[in-house]
Amino acid sequence: MADRLRSFKGNLLPDFAASLVVFLVALPLCVGVAVASGAPAELGIITGIVGGLVAGSLPGSGLQVSGPAAGLTVLVADAIARHGLPALGVLVVGAGLIQLILGLLKLGSWFQAISPSVVQGMLAGIGLVLIIGQLYPLIGAKQPQEMGDKLLQLPGLVTGIGSQPGAAWSAGLGAFTLAVMILWPKLPKSVRAVPAPLVAVLSASVITGVFALPVARIEVGSLADALNFPGQSQLGLFLDPAILGSILTIAIVASAESMFSAAAVDRMHDGPPTKYNAELVAQGTGNVVSGVFGAMPMTAVIVRSAANVQAGARTKMSRILHGVWLLLFAVLLPDLLNLVPLSALAALLVHAGWKLVDPKKLVKSAKHDRAEAMITGVTAVTIFGIDMLTGVLIGLGLAIALAAWRLSHITVDWHREDHHVQVKLRGNATFLRLPQILRALEEVPHARYVELDLTGVRHLDQATQATLEDWAAQRTKADSQVSTALPQPVP
Repeated sequence: MADRLRSFKGNLLPDFAASLVVFLVALPLCVGVAVASGAPAELGIITGIVGGLVAGSLPGSGLQVSGPAAGLTVLVADAIARHGLPALGVLVVGAGLIQLILGLLKLGSWFQAISPSVVQGMLAGIGLVLIIGQLYPLIGAKQPQEMGDKLLQLPGLVTGIGSQPGAAWSAGLGAFTLAVMILWPKLPKSVRAVPAPLVAVLSASVITGVFALPVARIEVGSLADALNFPGQSQLGLFLDPAILGSILTIAIVASAESMFSAAAVDRMHDGPPTKYNAELVAQGTGNVVSGVFGAMPMTAVIVRSAANVQAGARTKMSRILHGVWLLLFAVLLPDLLNLVPLSALAALLVHAGWKLVDPKKLVKSAKHDRAEAMITGVTAVTIFGIDMLTGVLIGLGLAIALAAWRLSHITVDWHREDHHVQVKLRGNATFLRLPQILRALEEVPHARYVELDLTGVRHLDQATQATLEDWAAQRTKADSQVSTALPQPVP
């Protein structure tokens, strides 16, 4: 008991300091993600609070921080547009229940098996959609619903800056916010101790207030008034196939993002590693609670989690306290948020989208493995052009096909000595490589004695075995004596 007390006292100050840093990073992101999703800003704050107090208090990962994530913005915006804001709670509760089931069935570690190329494509696709969508509020313009219209109307954004009231000011504030986000990490370490999102949004808000700029600002009211508990009329939505599809998509993407975040956070510290199944249960519990309040879905967010680790957090107390600070700020000082211009939040999310796309990583991936880069590109383009679920499923299908193709690697070599030819096959002989095998066998010269050595074959499927038997029969008809050494059985 005494050791535990000393450990608690030793961790209290670092966790307290780290919680303040995470709070300052999380506050503008909670609001920005909610607004970009077409939901009231209060719902983003509620999700952040639940992420800290509920998910943060449960076992799983000790240092990663949960809340509304930019990666879910596109999904949530589409779901709200399709089903309406009252359905949001049902969607989030449903996604949370799926996460709970997956965690209790101990399937959390399976998310580690998803191809990195698919994940990279998923993040890049989300980032592209986020960037294109946020360019409109960045200059104070209303964005179209369909992606095709958003692309077609982009040229009009530039020409409309000078003609629309307040557009020039909005664009200037957005550009200023982006500049701060880009340049801040290049400043000395002592200055960078203050989070860049806080500096950017606070500076834009001060400029807006001091000069009374005619730009749109966020509207944050009472958290209690924003609560949107699902009623009996909404519970019937669980039987709607379209709703179920949205629930499944949110659950898969939120779970994958949380698991990948956990893997990244584990590499940043020397503490206990994440227990993936327990973390999935924690995320599911948090989403169920968030959904009951009618708020946004949550994931573990790498930006906040990295800030938590880098600020010196030692236990999960830091993420719990960050939820406390969010709650106190929203209850005691909500009017301060009403000074924040929407264009600054849009710029914040454009920057987040660019980091999700990560062009440098895409170029590096393309140089390392073109096939994997192709999967990344197809996944991203499909998500951008169609939707998230279709893109991820196509990406997974391509990744499985590529893995099967590579696992079926086979080499066929032959060696001739006088009247004897030895043909050796090594690797996995599957139907995927039949054309290659047949081409190689056609090059084997005729001889009186032919030895077909299959002892180096790790796997021989029925299609390939039948093909080899046909080839041996043809050589026998051509007056060759064919002997076959079969693969050794696996013990």
